[in-house]
Amino acid sequence: MNWYVIYTRPRWELKIYTALLEQGIEAYCPSYSVVRQWSDRKKKIRLPYFKGYVFVRLQEADRNRVFRIPGVMRYLMWQGMVARVRDKEIGLMKEYLDGEQQEAPRVERLSVGEKVTFTRGALKDRDAVVEEIGQQCVRLVLPVLGYRITARMADLVP
Repeated sequence: MNWYVIYTRPRWELKIYTALLEQGIEAYCPSYSVVRQWSDRKKKIRLPYFKGYVFVRLQEADRNRVFRIPGVMRYLMWQGMVARVRDKEIGLMKEYLDGEQQEAPRVERLSVGEKVTFTRGALKDRDAVVEEIGQQCVRLVLPVLGYRITARMADLVP
């Protein structure tokens, strides 16, 4: 069994994820909740972390089963072949993206310019510098990797 990445129609990720599970296909579509406001109401909705993609775990021979589901476009390709994702990488994503916060975030402990270290997830033990602070998230600069990311407060330690 291998993990593959399927490309979906725009904004169909969660529908396809549900349909895959109903078909008995192991799938993973990490998502988060957000409150959106329209002119007449507020509503809590779920959005996928990876727009346009859903991860599926299948035998090589069963790969075409996903195309029975409306909205599935194609597999993600890498160097002319269908891209595979290692179990370890899916496990790290699940651990980091689906992990529950163990404690309430404490914004008052961080300040802009302060050096922090990740305590769990794929970036565990990596150092970063605080660039901007939100209510539950913080924007960080990872100088070693040359990236700017947003993280949950519970995943950091000053």
